[in-house]
Amino acid sequence: MAFSTKRVTWREWLGLAAGLLAFGTLFLPWTVLTADTATPDVKDAFASLPHDDVVRSAWHSDPFSWLPPVVLLVAGLVVVVFGQVRKARMSGLPHLWLVAGLAALVLMAIGWSTVDWVFDSDQRAFLEAAGVTVSAGVGRYLGMLCTLVSVVVAIVDIRAARAESRASRRRR
Repeated sequence: MAFSTKRVTWREWLGLAAGLLAFGTLFLPWTVLTADTATPDVKDAFASLPHDDVVRSAWHSDPFSWLPPVVLLVAGLVVVVFGQVRKARMSGLPHLWLVAGLAALVLMAIGWSTVDWVFDSDQRAFLEAAGVTVSAGVGRYLGMLCTLVSVVVAIVDIRAARAESRASRRRR
């Protein structure tokens, strides 16, 4: 059986889109340093730093930043490519998609809770003493949104696969 884009379901396209968008977020700011509560001297010194020292993409952060979107992209590609193979769908492809989405969600939650661990303990202590805060950037928020969309659509796809399975059993 040959691959046909016409036979890819909207759920599979949405899973791939979530993976592609999550991958695109890797190039947006994931970790942002701000000096809102710092002294004027620190704010001036902070303003003179290069942009890459203040704002980091996922590629310049930790694996908990770049790995979840890569997992989502791979899951989306696998679902689109193998979703047409009935045996793969009935053998648990939607479940594999859900597991990949949940793994990405857990990894992203760990990355979010350890966002300041990109810096070692001495650097964190220095930044805290200077009034500099480490926070999540827009890429982290969009990556989390893509992950949640992928998980929800995977659940919908599992329900659809169950309905397909029941319908095929009734036909026999």
